[in-house]
Amino acid sequence: MSGERHAVVIGSGFGGLAAAIRLGARGYRVTVLERLDAPGGRAYVFRQDGFAFDAGPTIVTAPFLFEELWTLCGKRMADHVTLVPMNPFYRIVFNDGSTFDAWGDAAAAKAEVARLSPEDVAGYERFMRLSERIYEVGFVQLGDVPFDSVWDMAKVAPHMVRLKSYLNLYDLVASHVRDERLRFALSFHPLFVGGNPFKVTSIYGLISFLERRYGVHFAMGGTGSLVSGMVALIEGQGGTLRYGAEVAEITVSGRRATGVRLASGEHIPADVVVSNADAAWTYRMLVPASVRRRWTDRKVERSRHSMSLFVWYFGTRRQYPDVPHHTILLGPRYRGLLEDIFERKVLADDYSLYLHRPTATDPSLAPPGCDAFYVLSPVPHLDSGTDWNERGEAYRGAIQRTLEETMLPGLGQEVVSSRIMTPVDFRDQLLAYKGAAFALEPRLLQSAWFRPHNRSEELDRLYLVGAGTHPGAGLPGVLSSARILDKVVPDAASLD
Repeated sequence: MSGERHAVVIGSGFGGLAAAIRLGARGYRVTVLERLDAPGGRAYVFRQDGFAFDAGPTIVTAPFLFEELWTLCGKRMADHVTLVPMNPFYRIVFNDGSTFDAWGDAAAAKAEVARLSPEDVAGYERFMRLSERIYEVGFVQLGDVPFDSVWDMAKVAPHMVRLKSYLNLYDLVASHVRDERLRFALSFHPLFVGGNPFKVTSIYGLISFLERRYGVHFAMGGTGSLVSGMVALIEGQGGTLRYGAEVAEITVSGRRATGVRLASGEHIPADVVVSNADAAWTYRMLVPASVRRRWTDRKVERSRHSMSLFVWYFGTRRQYPDVPHHTILLGPRYRGLLEDIFERKVLADDYSLYLHRPTATDPSLAPPGCDAFYVLSPVPHLDSGTDWNERGEAYRGAIQRTLEETMLPGLGQEVVSSRIMTPVDFRDQLLAYKGAAFALEPRLLQSAWFRPHNRSEELDRLYLVGAGTHPGAGLPGVLSSARILDKVVPDAASLD
């Protein structure tokens, strides 16, 4: 990486790391700036008491997007990172005690549907055929389209109407299957990317086929092994990563980004600036208000921001061999709970949980004879007014009791390592506006052209990657946002 053109990347989440690799492959000298003491952003790794806890993403659903990055560097991902397919993908435990295992194999998936609701098999198969058609348009054709112009939206409108994208995902699923448990199993996926299944466009129905097409994988060593692998690629290109380097502002000349100024006062000039910081934070805190025309403070404030998360990371002195790698443990409500979280923005007394037990696949993430876990509960972002300093431990204790009663007997006596992450931590540690865990909520009028653009509308030579820009949150989304840079950032050699 000996080029004279310099690209600065703000943030070392998956979007920022992928952007750095792609820019390095196109001749840029790249500097990645990370305010934390290690890379990863939402994929940071907590290490304590002999346990390794992935802070955020745990599921890899489109591994080819990672493989592309290794290929750009002339390497094979398989030589550096081992991905293990999950089968079943995850287990859903309903409040009545019934279960549903999500299988990748079509025949096994059909058999599981038949076990739960025989009369819905035909409707399930129709939905999966539709999911494939939505995937072909929403992911294959549009996943890496920049959507710089409103005309880009106009061009895809006929496809969206034909695929019934005007429906919300739950209603689309409900038009195919009757059993409420199946309706949940086929509609909950937007929660993985910060969306309410009762409000997101049904284009998110593509996730069901995306899982079928590529499977669900786990990276041995944890998701952090993917972060470490990508850091090694950047350094192998000659790029630089600086930790403890907090960006205070993006510097501007006229309407062009010229670099960044750190909180320390140091100015780092750049020909290209890529922000992997939260998009709302980027515009409200880093880009001067004097040059913002669309993403004004008022616009950012009035936008709908995603829900947040409460996450409890814990290690146990014993193992729970009957607990799967991925479990979704449902409470008594579905629609009502999501209404509380997304619309009313109140912290409810009940909850649904995602329980991650990575040591089911990789025992090295815990000391011998122990298990590593994290349990995640969707909660409102900070507009709820919840005092998490006061409520955090009580909320954790309630979750512990639920796990003791359902899946992890005697848990309270077995925990030997513990830490929590609340919406306050998303705001203070990750600089997520309002503590929203997935940036802007993925509604129709906050998607594609309506979302902050990959090529900034406010400044030349400023680009955005990550959950807050197109196509959105989740590993496929943030990696695709970096892929879009290949279409909107000039090659270093041709930059004027």
